[in-house]
Amino acid sequence: MNPFAMVRAFPCLARLERPSGWTLAIVLLTASAAWSQQDASDWQEQIREQVQIHNLDAALVLVDQRLEQNASDLEARGWRGRLLAWQGHWASAENEYRRTLDQAPNDLEILCGLADVLLWQEKPKDALRVIDHARAIDPGQTEILLRRARILRALQRTSDANRQYRELLTLHPENREARNELRELAAENKHELRIGSDGSTFNYITPAEDELLLLTSHWTPRFTTTLNNGFYERFGQLAGNLGGSASYRITKSNWLTAGGALANRQKIIPEDETFFECGHGLRFSNRWVKGLEASYQQHWFWYQGAHVLTLSGTQLYYFPKEWTWSITVTGARSAFTATSIDWVPSGYTRLNFPLYHNVSGNATFANGTEDFSAIDQIGHFSARTFAGGLKYRLAWNQDITGYVALQKRTGGETQKSFGLSYGFHF
Repeated sequence: MNPFAMVRAFPCLARLERPSGWTLAIVLLTASAAWSQQDASDWQEQIREQVQIHNLDAALVLVDQRLEQNASDLEARGWRGRLLAWQGHWASAENEYRRTLDQAPNDLEILCGLADVLLWQEKPKDALRVIDHARAIDPGQTEILLRRARILRALQRTSDANRQYRELLTLHPENREARNELRELAAENKHELRIGSDGSTFNYITPAEDELLLLTSHWTPRFTTTLNNGFYERFGQLAGNLGGSASYRITKSNWLTAGGALANRQKIIPEDETFFECGHGLRFSNRWVKGLEASYQQHWFWYQGAHVLTLSGTQLYYFPKEWTWSITVTGARSAFTATSIDWVPSGYTRLNFPLYHNVSGNATFANGTEDFSAIDQIGHFSARTFAGGLKYRLAWNQDITGYVALQKRTGGETQKSFGLSYGFHF
């Protein structure tokens, strides 16, 4: 700061005819502190402006420039950790947070940030140790208690997470997240009963109707079963079936599912079927794709004098803000009466997305058909299907789901379908 600037900043200097050395020293120290404080405020304000417009790369450049000027600036080091975490560079963010904690081991904001990136890297035990240290420093801070409850859920310690949310509500009764999470915990590891009805109209035959009852039970975080009972009226015939499956999560990222179904003698649905599926999940340090699940399924269908085997591969991508996108490719080996054995490909893709508050939607496109019945078999035509659906959550344990679909087949045939189902968690 030059002398003229000091005079403008401190008018008292203009009134001092011959200031003493002590007076000048005090003024210079005060001016230096004010200048340093203003400088620190300026660079952080610039970073906040870049963050608000989602320009994280520019914000990171500003932080790096600050660290070049002052490598020991803990505020800048903390900002660098946050920006790297927001960009999905979790391992680098962890290093920055740990470097900061070496100098400031009780910085609560940095401890919370470190707990977050450890959890995102699937290190919940390490994250719990960090957040417990923060809790010991400030036992009643809302953000600390919320993070601890989330980490306990990730560790599948449901009862401990429940107690943590209740402790938080005792201290902060108005906290909405804690109340919502407690409601969801009440529905975890429980059952879902879904009742649905579907209808289809065709331009070449009478309409079809289906009724479905499905019970899904999450007995433990690793073991899930499903039971289903369906009734079908198609092409002048009636059919009913009973099926089920069991799924076991071998590890947090790997699972195996097997199941089957039995039906009465008819030609519109399989009389017997069995299947198995295995899958693997991945998490990414990426700002665009948060995770991926890949699975493989083999499904056998037996009809009167016919047999179908399908081989399917599915990839399910997880995007930010609860968006998901799945792609399934299927090869069907069919052997119907009076036809040769043949392989026919088909596939479909689905996009799920949130709409507003308790409403979510989906859009589907399929090429081929998912119907392998002896009357309406995949080997007789090719088809394109366009579909869309909505899901409305009535309450934390109830929802209504509906869809409409249009299938266009070769030969000018069309099928219009619609369905509605009600789900209840208990």
